[in-house]
Amino acid sequence: MENLKIKFAEQGLDTVELMPESHLLDALLARDIDVKQLCGRRGLCATCHVYITKNPENLTPPTPRETLTLAVLTGARANSRLSCQAKIIGDGVEVALPEGLYIDSYESLEKLIGQRTTVAIMHPVTSEVLVPANKIIIRTIVEKLEQLNFDIAKVKHIGA
Repeated sequence: MENLKIKFAEQGLDTVELMPESHLLDALLARDIDVKQLCGRRGLCATCHVYITKNPENLTPPTPRETLTLAVLTGARANSRLSCQAKIIGDGVEVALPEGLYIDSYESLEKLIGQRTTVAIMHPVTSEVLVPANKIIIRTIVEKLEQLNFDIAKVKHIGA
């Protein structure tokens, strides 16, 4: 079988070639994009969320779990997909990455106190912006977000 090409909308990211039926996530990982994969590729978190800018028909349809997860994502659009759930079935898919950094715990956010964010810091399950871009992270902001510690294995969706 011939490899299929995945393009990135961002400058500086080269095209990736993957075998048919590979997950879109594999293209991100091949370009060393930091995808936390907090749910272990189960379609429960937002850390592999992408936007499909060209040829969405060359991916498998969204799974029921993916549909439920995308329904709760703050940053979801009509062209949103979870790259861990979308399999590549045709050539020329183009992907754009959401701008932001997914945080995985209160402790990891606490380490950023005193720093100015260059991109928004987002919740790993809902992709809600916790700290907007270009803000200095101060202790009072971090204390308001202390509830960030969670066990992704316990995250459940209604109907899942």
